[in-house]
Amino acid sequence: MAGECIQITSNGASDSETAAIVAAVEQFIADTAPPPADDGPTMSPWAQAALREGIDARQLYGNAWGHAPPPR
Repeated sequence: MAGECIQITSNGASDSETAAIVAAVEQFIADTAPPPADDGPTMSPWAQAALREGIDARQLYGNAWGHAPPPR
């Protein structure tokens, strides 16, 4: 558990009882935590395709978008 601290302030519980309670609470937090964030693409698939096509066009024609390809 990163950045979280669980404390029990009770005079009636023994050290082993306190450890058991803390372990149970930590397990509950781990079991009910939201799933980790998806490490999928940070860019939309449309933007990725447009970027790939733009790079491919420069590799084929040697120029940027908006310019006519050289005559063949």
